Amino acid sequence: MASDAALKEPPATTRGMTKAHASAKQPNYVTGRRAFFKYRDLGATKASQGRMRAQITSAEAGMSKPTGWHYHVCESQFVFVLKGWLELEFEGDDTVRLEAGDSIFIPGGLAHNETRTSDTFELLEVSVPAEMSTVACDKPG
Repeated sequence: MASDAALKEPPATTRGMTKAHASAKQPNYVTGRRAFFKYRDLGATKASQGRMRAQITSAEAGMSKPTGWHYHVCESQFVFVLKGWLELEFEGDDTVRLEAGDSIFIPGGLAHNETRTSDTFELLEVSVPAEMSTVACDKPG
């Protein structure tokens, strides 16, 4: 059986990480990928030393046009819709409508196009790692 000291030693992969607390009453808004969305940082990037990013993305006016086909340079992206809805198009004319309570996991490099949103929406987005770039591309297929 391991000693109490051994049980308290964090795995090597988590050394240097700290806890993070984000307050809805004192939100930390940051610049994001799209000027028409509002991004609230939840502190995971700093606390995880860049291993992951968690943020709330919101809008107060629906998208006026699709974002265009693109993919993200990252390991993965996870989206959970808190309020409203959004539609994403994937290869093969596969359109996914996400409504409040729905989620989607998108592997890095998977081309997609955000086509529509409700006038107001809010979603939780997590990416691994924290740094995630966006690359425009042609519609697949």
